[in-house]
Amino acid sequence: MSETVSLDDLYTDLHAHPELGFQEHRTAAIAAERMRLLGLTVTEGIGGTGVAAVLENGAGPVVWLRADMDGLPVEEKTGLEYASTATVVGADGIETPVMHACGHDMHVTWLIGAMERLAAERADWSGTVVAIFQPAEETIVGAKAMIDDGLLDRVPRPSIVLGQHVAPFPAGIISLTSGAAMAGVDDLTVTLHGRGGHGSRPETTIDPVLAAASTVVRLQSIVSREVTPGKLAVLTVGRLHAGTKSNIIPDDATLDINIRTIDPEIRDRVLGSVRRIVEGEAAASGMATPPTITMNMSAPATVNSAEHTEILRASFADAWGSSIIDYGTVSGSEDVGQFATAAGVPLVFWITGGSDPETVMTAQAAGRFEQDIPSNHSPYFAPILHPTIERGVDALVLGAQTFLGAR
Repeated sequence: MSETVSLDDLYTDLHAHPELGFQEHRTAAIAAERMRLLGLTVTEGIGGTGVAAVLENGAGPVVWLRADMDGLPVEEKTGLEYASTATVVGADGIETPVMHACGHDMHVTWLIGAMERLAAERADWSGTVVAIFQPAEETIVGAKAMIDDGLLDRVPRPSIVLGQHVAPFPAGIISLTSGAAMAGVDDLTVTLHGRGGHGSRPETTIDPVLAAASTVVRLQSIVSREVTPGKLAVLTVGRLHAGTKSNIIPDDATLDINIRTIDPEIRDRVLGSVRRIVEGEAAASGMATPPTITMNMSAPATVNSAEHTEILRASFADAWGSSIIDYGTVSGSEDVGQFATAAGVPLVFWITGGSDPETVMTAQAAGRFEQDIPSNHSPYFAPILHPTIERGVDALVLGAQTFLGAR
């Protein structure tokens, strides 16, 4: 894309052309090109499709600004002129629609805009800013992939890591939370091994569908009956797959389970309870083969440095006053904290609103926020361009300048 392309056009282009994790070749190339147009040192292909761009401006701290790039296997239903019609063929041979249903297109736009501003305003700060364009956040493996590929040795090591995520708050609002900002995540696949047969002769089978159904119901008792009230824990069975035809009892049934927690002790308790219930339901069904339990991915909670969060809160409050709030811990998950952990430095990660303020106020007044305001991962999720773009760029610039040196 040429240097004359505005951030508006950049965003709508990225939105119309989403790519899944580790397939972000087009997005990464656009980010790299925009960074090279600024004269920055750019490294591509880190951890697959990751990009890092270094803006050096004299002695001082090193601030990393991070944006994730990947979309989701969701069919877009926003009806926007720039809505995605993209599809990909997965490893299973099935064609799947792709959409930026979590706002990573906005994140990339923010980071490009911020780097352009910081490059143009070199007289106002000193130090180094590193832009990190990360792949595969949705599968919580992209940050680790970049780290494992030597990211910390290929660019200046950070003094602090900063980032932000768009969410269905009113555009212009920023939420900063000290300590645990987002939950950790564990993603499991459970396979129950029954014995298949004809649907007319269930007595000759061990029905894994019935066992799976009982397991799903029983799993929902973990949070309500085994987790201390007030402690964050979420357990979702997002997928149940079994069988091919109504009159065939299959051999196996598979559950995909997603767990969100903050407290390590609660995490261990929930994971232990999942195993106990799955194995118990298998035994109750008379299954001779124990169930298979596979951990697909896991990431710890995203924890902000309390000291640095409050420093940034003061900067943001001076600039935007009551637009700065503290929503508290979010049950969604992120892998941005792995950059800070690997480098042994503080993290500050915040949430920036992207919904139309009037629409949000109307929905809240009617008690219909959840029904009327699309959330991240919804096929209807689409941040408004303004003032979302401006506030996000401003926040990254001010965030970086807060921790950089002064001229």
